[in-house]
Amino acid sequence: MSISDRSRPLVEDGLLALVMAALLAVVVANTPDAGALDLAGALAGALALVGWRRAPLAALIVSTACMLPVALHVQPGLTAAFPVMVTVFAAVHAGHRVPAALAAAAYLGGDLATHLHGSSTTVRDLQDTSLLMGWFVASGIAAVVTRHRQAYLEEAERRAAEAERTRDETARRRAGEERLRIARELHDSLTHSISIIKVQAGVAVHLARRRGEDVPPALLAIQEASSDAMRELRATLEVLRDDGTEDTRASGLDRLDDLVERARSTGLSATVAVSGARRELPAEVDRAAYRIVQEALTNVSRHSGGAAAAVRIDYADAALVVRVDDDGRADPDAPPVPGTGLLGMRERVAALGGRLRAEPRAEGGFTVRAELPLGGPA
Repeated sequence: MSISDRSRPLVEDGLLALVMAALLAVVVANTPDAGALDLAGALAGALALVGWRRAPLAALIVSTACMLPVALHVQPGLTAAFPVMVTVFAAVHAGHRVPAALAAAAYLGGDLATHLHGSSTTVRDLQDTSLLMGWFVASGIAAVVTRHRQAYLEEAERRAAEAERTRDETARRRAGEERLRIARELHDSLTHSISIIKVQAGVAVHLARRRGEDVPPALLAIQEASSDAMRELRATLEVLRDDGTEDTRASGLDRLDDLVERARSTGLSATVAVSGARRELPAEVDRAAYRIVQEALTNVSRHSGGAAAAVRIDYADAALVVRVDDDGRADPDAPPVPGTGLLGMRERVAALGGRLRAEPRAEGGFTVRAELPLGGPA
């Protein structure tokens, strides 16, 4: 809440008090037998309305103590009861029902006694007292209704917040259960298959070396790739079993050289160029940059046989620019249909608030360019 919002009720109460003071000053000044003390009491009783919301009990006491003598002495009519009615409403609304009832009874009793004490008491005087009593009763009833309505609204808001919190907890619990289910499926299927590939590749490499034969580069690449896949799969399983956030031990640009070396072992000609001052990157940006290069090199190996790839990492002031170009057979007039890999890249870049361009180049080949802001996730 701003300062203006907090001060607004006080300003409104101050204006109410000033208007009431001006009205009572006019009424008292035009009433016979009214003196300076009566005018001062009326002004003090009206100005007590400044605190009718912040200090309702104090405002009730001050307004009643000031306005009752004025009403008894000069009998200014119904106008003199307005400050007392307002503070009675405030006191009942705040829960001070007994003081409010006593103040109303004192004022009504004084008004009735004044009319009965006079020698020329008329039916109109009694009607005025009955009307005044009705206004006080209406003020109290309005305060009770307002108090109950406010309590109802607060209870409704509390229940809505509780229901929202329960829904959030249920959603988090279900998401956690789903992560555990996915982790079990990955462990029971992929982990077993990758382990077999790793073991078989290791056995083949061992036998080849034992016989004194040259180990095929493709076999070494399979062995290394399976080891890397096992490492990343374990990290993914730990994330799924934890809280859904990515593990800081997942691959980043510190493993870029290993990634490019594996691509070269499959026969892909790949170069790496880094510009700008290397520095610590946000974990999300570091992982996204590694995955983009990994997917781009994989696509070059699959779809651009015999092509060469150039990887460029640019450390700019506010962003990390990742670019992978190849000289394959991509045609600018026939852009490829985005597959799962490109969609995954776009999702990673969009999650960081960056920009991705993946399209054929005019001079031939394909380019992937991602601009990743260093401010963290969007």
